[in-house]
Amino acid sequence: MPTDRRRGGSVAYFSMEIAVDAGMPTYSGGLGVLAGDHVRAAADLGLSLVAVTLVYHDGFFHQSLAADGTQVESPARWSPAERLEPLDTQVTVGIGGRPVTVGAWRHRVTGVRGHQVEVFFLDTRLPENHHDDRAITDRLYAGDQVLRLSQEAVLGLGGTALLAALGHEPATFHMNEGHAALVPLGLLALGAGLAGGAHERPRPGAADLEAVRGRCVFTTHTPVPAGHDRFPREVCDEVLGPAQTGELERLGCLERGQLNMTNLGMFFSRFVNGVAQRHAAVSQAMFPAYTVRSVTNGVHVGTWAAPSSERLFDRHVPLWREDNALLRYLSTVPPDEIRAAHGEAKRALLDEVGRRAGRALDPEVFTIGVARRAAAYKRNDLILSDPGALRRIVAGAGPVQILYSGKAHPQDKAGKDMVARVTAASRALEGTVPVVYLADYDMALGALLCAGVDLWLNTPVAPHEASGTSGMKAALNGVPSLSVLDGWWVEGHIEGVTGWAIGDDPGARAVAGDLDGADDAADAAEMYRVLREVVVPLYYRDPDGYAAVGRGAIALNGSFFSTQRMVTEYAEVAYGALPSLRTA
Repeated sequence: MPTDRRRGGSVAYFSMEIAVDAGMPTYSGGLGVLAGDHVRAAADLGLSLVAVTLVYHDGFFHQSLAADGTQVESPARWSPAERLEPLDTQVTVGIGGRPVTVGAWRHRVTGVRGHQVEVFFLDTRLPENHHDDRAITDRLYAGDQVLRLSQEAVLGLGGTALLAALGHEPATFHMNEGHAALVPLGLLALGAGLAGGAHERPRPGAADLEAVRGRCVFTTHTPVPAGHDRFPREVCDEVLGPAQTGELERLGCLERGQLNMTNLGMFFSRFVNGVAQRHAAVSQAMFPAYTVRSVTNGVHVGTWAAPSSERLFDRHVPLWREDNALLRYLSTVPPDEIRAAHGEAKRALLDEVGRRAGRALDPEVFTIGVARRAAAYKRNDLILSDPGALRRIVAGAGPVQILYSGKAHPQDKAGKDMVARVTAASRALEGTVPVVYLADYDMALGALLCAGVDLWLNTPVAPHEASGTSGMKAALNGVPSLSVLDGWWVEGHIEGVTGWAIGDDPGARAVAGDLDGADDAADAAEMYRVLREVVVPLYYRDPDGYAAVGRGAIALNGSFFSTQRMVTEYAEVAYGALPSLRTA
């Protein structure tokens, strides 16, 4: 099905990573999975949207664990020719003082009603390119700052040029995070829709800037200053050229000699948003010169519902794929049906644990899931910080087992150290609390974990969690969360109904960025208390009561925290495309 060109509200969605298939390692984690869910929801809704990303021949990386818990990385090579459609169209962009040819591959995502969304994967591994330039699209988030900015130039400058060459004329360009913030420069270079035409003047005027700003929207996913891409002037000079760097400086987009990609994206956008209400407030405090709105993230329900959950939904609300909000009606499903669906998902997960790790875990034992990127602020190992407290939970409330997964960035020593600490702690708990770390976390393993554990544990330092979507996937499958009140959980938490909170809401302190009050020991003590006094006893002593919390997670969280709702919000408040959705 061809993509509409000028339909009202047509959108081009740019993201450094997009997860469309577990067999295509073009994503590293939550940002890419969210982008893939965005595309799938757009296809379901019939939205006129195309997406642009890079192809990454060597993927992110495969993770394995040495006996001592050391993370070992290897390339995640795959063949685009086996999964994607090659395009004949090529464009040329200037990077590092050389012309770089950019080709592309196409993938079509089909929605529940048959509408298709095209995803274009940009590629510089072409024989006509210099050998250094061929490597630009080899690996996700790899290399030094020159390579990183070169990748962002291919995405923003090459992506806009490719869409123009293919005949696409989007009304809106959506930049998903600062990696895509060179899109406006691509529009200025093309002169697409600019007053007077960019080629008629050497320097864009105020009307040109406003024309571009009128076509761009920007989403930030990063709630702390250190997480925003910044490039020194000398790197910008090397990659973009001194003339372009000077123009950025003239526009006020260089701060103290650095190009802040988030600031650049916001400067050129008519609409800026964070990915949860708390995150928007934090971002507003960080960037007071701009108005930061909130569009809370979601997950693609049709992708993340386990097979047993799908059958449960089909019995009670058959049209849930077309209208995810219908899951609200599962609030009256009998608890035994919730338990049966979850039990099937749990057995599937533990079968996979046996295949991957050679460990036979007991399906009757309360199972906690901790699976996300291994970064220090996420404190994935907090539950292992006091082995004595875990032993007391087991002795007083019942047996517990813990499943881990998640990659640390190859250059993140603190994250890699945390993975090793989990392995060491698992040995200390041997015979009391089984702890298994499943290597090489990806979409397929994530789907099994989110649906199959009994409790989803999330312990970030607030306000570092911009949103978090793993807990949404768990809730969709009747798995409650025990989480710090941060990100989406501020909105999704109803104590004892959808899950449980660790500690109080940090509120204004988190918005102000005051992290001095973060107390690992206090958070750990409260987490252990809730597990010992509330969660584990409920699981063993009142199975129907525990299933009722899982049911509440589906009905109240699963029905709302969907990308169907999220993309509809974007269409209404950011894209101006709601009429096209209503007539799709």
